[in-house]
Amino acid sequence: MGRVTERAKRFVETHNWNNEESKIAYEKLLKDYEKLEKRSDKIFEVSDKQYEEINKQNKILELVSKQLSKYIPPQLYNSVFDGQKEISVTSRRRKLTIFFSDIVNFTSTTEYLESEDLTNMLNGYLTEMSNIALKYGGTIDKFIGDAIMIFFGDPETDGFKQDAINCVSMAIEMQRKMEDIRNHLSDSGIVKPFNIRIGITTGYVTVGNFGSNDRMDYTIIGNYVNLASRLESKAEKNKILISEETYSLIKDEITCIRKDEILVKGISYPIQTYEVIGFKKDIQDKVININSDGIKLKVDFSKLQNRDEVIKELRGVLTKLNE
Repeated sequence: MGRVTERAKRFVETHNWNNEESKIAYEKLLKDYEKLEKRSDKIFEVSDKQYEEINKQNKILELVSKQLSKYIPPQLYNSVFDGQKEISVTSRRRKLTIFFSDIVNFTSTTEYLESEDLTNMLNGYLTEMSNIALKYGGTIDKFIGDAIMIFFGDPETDGFKQDAINCVSMAIEMQRKMEDIRNHLSDSGIVKPFNIRIGITTGYVTVGNFGSNDRMDYTIIGNYVNLASRLESKAEKNKILISEETYSLIKDEITCIRKDEILVKGISYPIQTYEVIGFKKDIQDKVININSDGIKLKVDFSKLQNRDEVIKELRGVLTKLNE
């Protein structure tokens, strides 16, 4: 019983009523108020239970959404849960920069490992690579065993030029991170080489939700997806091989050397490839300059193009020196 009702009852009991009709009317009003108060209490009780249930459901939804966020790219997750993106079987054409990587000779490198060690090693590697991808704004499409597919330019973009720079910058940092991973694996007793190769290209693909109304996959399709995969398979271990389309977008900031042309199914013309060397700001001072009796040598890594030919010539010099 509320304080207002208690005070009203004391008032009825203690008041000197000169008019009996007024007392009866007041008592009737008090009874009506008591009924209303009881109904209000029930409503509040139901509301509290509903609030507790809603709060419980919200906690369950929050837990489920956190688990779900591990299965889809963060950019897509945010746009879906913010209500910005409609979930439907739709697609569109976009100019994207596409990344593929895998571990060189993965089966032979890991065949002697127990399943638990293999799982821990692979998950640790994929976690490190994913953290770097998210740092540069990449959309992680999928993991295919030890292979990783990432693209830049959807659902968020910094413009296709910056997307390409972000992608190649990500790849460079991944290769650098691999040095730490190799050292860690060596300290853990895994002595076989653990190397990755990377392929990157830029071009128009179809991106969106593919599948049925009940189950969809947010991904990309097109010839440039196949090209990125082909570049990755052609890359040397611990190297990054890119197409000319990507090179044209990054060449002002990142040094590359010209490599061979390759043919790719679905593309009628040869693809000129380039190998990424590093950021120009990091290698612009890397010049070897030897000038002494009998030898004069200058190598400017920022301008070096035909690396294989230089290596061949230097090996010939070493052979003669050892004769």
